[in-house]
Amino acid sequence: MKKVSFAEFGGPGVLHLVDAEEPHAGPGQIRVAVRAAGVNPVDWRIREGQKLGAHPIELPSGVGLDAAGVVDEVGEGVEDVEVGDLVFGEGASTYAEFAVLSAWARMPEGLTFEEAAGYPSVVETALRIIREVGVRRGQTLLVSGASGGVGSAVLQIARDRGIRVIGTAGAANQDYLRSLGALATTYGEGWVERVRRLGRVDAALDLAGTGVIRELIDLAGSPERVVSIADLGAPELGVRFSGVAGSMSEALATAADLISRGKLHIPVEKSYTLAEAAEAHIDTQAGHTRGRRVIVI
Repeated sequence: MKKVSFAEFGGPGVLHLVDAEEPHAGPGQIRVAVRAAGVNPVDWRIREGQKLGAHPIELPSGVGLDAAGVVDEVGEGVEDVEVGDLVFGEGASTYAEFAVLSAWARMPEGLTFEEAAGYPSVVETALRIIREVGVRRGQTLLVSGASGGVGSAVLQIARDRGIRVIGTAGAANQDYLRSLGALATTYGEGWVERVRRLGRVDAALDLAGTGVIRELIDLAGSPERVVSIADLGAPELGVRFSGVAGSMSEALATAADLISRGKLHIPVEKSYTLAEAAEAHIDTQAGHTRGRRVIVI
């Protein structure tokens, strides 16, 4: 089979499309014929050699955690899906024609493979950081870098929970944030005052890692009211860096419920082939994404 692999840490150029042996499902796992794989910031961080504590790997290594596809192998003890079922979930080395998943859910009706591949990690992350930052119904959450996949999920999950959201993004994504129910403003010079004019902030999330932790602490009133998933230096200022995933199975079940109820939709901004994985990483690292980027097999 074809898969994307890298034999050394580094920039996008270390990614190569190679021939590899097909993986097989072990106990409690399933194998899918991958139809689409989600592209996440954690993918390029791992490729660069970051986050090795949370995602220890051995080189050469495959790439990718999220996938949507057709079940074609069921491991021992798995009883909730059968060969031929359409699923989305999380596994390892998902930039490939076949991948083994360790957590999955049936794809909600009407969802395409491309769309489904964009949900697992971002929904788990969104649910986790909303919980960790401690924001409650009736309060206001500030989301810095709100237009990407995690931001799109946070805005919609918060709205479903009765949480008011202020989101920052580039000028081109202001209407997009408003369509998701957020009060929107641009980042850049004067952004703190623009946020203040929109109202009091009870908690804040840093999704972009653009060096705004001090400002978020000031707006939220305390480091304990700020969580980052993008600034590795955040703990130096007393802010939690959230990088260890919670229950993916619970997140997938929540995602399927929200999608089925029409409360969650994350658009696919751009699709790539396996051979274009390096381009996908370059675009993802550049930011300014509206929704998700996926690799289609």
